Amino acid sequence: MTAAITVPTTSSRPTARTVQTSVPVRDALRQITTLAWRALVKMRRNPEQLVDVTFMPVLFTVMFGLMFGGAISGSTAHYLPILIPGIIAMTTVTSCLAAGVQIREDMDKGVFDRFRSLPIARIAPLAGPMMADLARYAIASSVTITVGVIMGYRPGGGVLGVAAGIVLAVILGWSLAWIFLWIGTSARSVGAVQGMSMMVMFPLAFLSNAFVPVDTLPGWLQAVTRVNPVSHVISALRDLMNNRALTAQVGWALLGCVAVAAIFIPLAVRSYSRRI
Repeated sequence: MTAAITVPTTSSRPTARTVQTSVPVRDALRQITTLAWRALVKMRRNPEQLVDVTFMPVLFTVMFGLMFGGAISGSTAHYLPILIPGIIAMTTVTSCLAAGVQIREDMDKGVFDRFRSLPIARIAPLAGPMMADLARYAIASSVTITVGVIMGYRPGGGVLGVAAGIVLAVILGWSLAWIFLWIGTSARSVGAVQGMSMMVMFPLAFLSNAFVPVDTLPGWLQAVTRVNPVSHVISALRDLMNNRALTAQVGWALLGCVAVAAIFIPLAVRSYSRRI
């Protein structure tokens, strides 16, 4: 098996014309791992990149827990089993925006021109940072659960249920991030990427069952909420973390994540290839 790479024509500056060749999949995986390590080092040297996965979960959990707990469930303690899985999914979705913004910044700075001059797999510059971002999603989920426990949340699923929930949240983040990665390789500026990503992020995060029961919504909004893949993930997180139950919602959530990745990975790779 081989993976496609792009080799530039001989010129002082990369041009749109390229020569197709291939590398072994083992080499492609090594290149992806190397670029993932580059992204992790960049993240460590720029800790402000972790603000959205450390500060935001704390803010959302405390704010929504105290504001809506009494109105929806009678108390914050009774609301937390509903809220914490919703906050995990929402913070994971919001942290995905960074994937598109960062790749657009790298492309504007000429980083991908350097990658283009190397005989590496075409998907490596995209898949490497995506692999590094798995740590971001895990941090966001862990911070949310920690804050929830401090506020009184006691997950009935125990350690295994919570661990399974974190894994599912990471899968959600990885799959949805390909949407924003596609936007990042398609838009013409960082500002455009941010604006377009917000238009995608808000419906996914807020038109879901993250904060209120679906039955309390208007009929048309119930239909929208039920087809939102994030709603299935939130329901699956509640089943896993509160009951340690492998329900049909877990299967639907995984199927939705696979479908999103299957659609947007080829789109992102094609858009990236055209840009370089």
